Amino acid sequence: MEFAEVLRRRRMVRNYDPDRPVPPEVVQRLLDHAVRAPSAGFAQGWGFLLLEEAADRERFWTAATPGGGGRERWLAGMRKAPLIVVPHANRSVYLERYAEADKGWTDRSTQRWPVPYWYVDTGFAALLMLLTAVDEGLGACFFGIPPQRLAAYREAFGVPEEFEPIGAVTVGYRAADHRSPSLRRGRRPVDEVVRRGRWS
Repeated sequence: MEFAEVLRRRRMVRNYDPDRPVPPEVVQRLLDHAVRAPSAGFAQGWGFLLLEEAADRERFWTAATPGGGGRERWLAGMRKAPLIVVPHANRSVYLERYAEADKGWTDRSTQRWPVPYWYVDTGFAALLMLLTAVDEGLGACFFGIPPQRLAAYREAFGVPEEFEPIGAVTVGYRAADHRSPSLRRGRRPVDEVVRRGRWS
């Protein structure tokens, strides 16, 4: 598929065909492409939890999602996804990398960082998974794990403290889906969001 077509087709898919697993070779490509993401200092301070087995996915939904709150319809389709990938950022890898001789920092202070690139870079990796899914004829959705559910998620999967989940990605073959009400907002045109030469 042409890259422009991948971008045109990309959307967050919230309903999946539960009877069509993601082929192993496609899962591998998703991961291979994710680790091609750029990273500050080539630190690559990410880690991915892959959940393919039904019991593991059910454990994820139980641990990572609150009950009630009108989310039942959303969860009904999402829970059908045959694959969940949870990308994690590891800040300490970046702090260690930039304390190395070629970077010249003598400490591991986060104050030197204008932006927490460990989150940015892991987000890049997640985006590459979303785009790869489209290129493979699949759907995918990136969504957050509520802060009040992080402890339960960590405990359920034994995630070390230094790895912070930045969200989760469901992947699978699309099923009929309702149109998100958010789409009524429309996409903001380029001229509305771009300043050329000077902001004002």
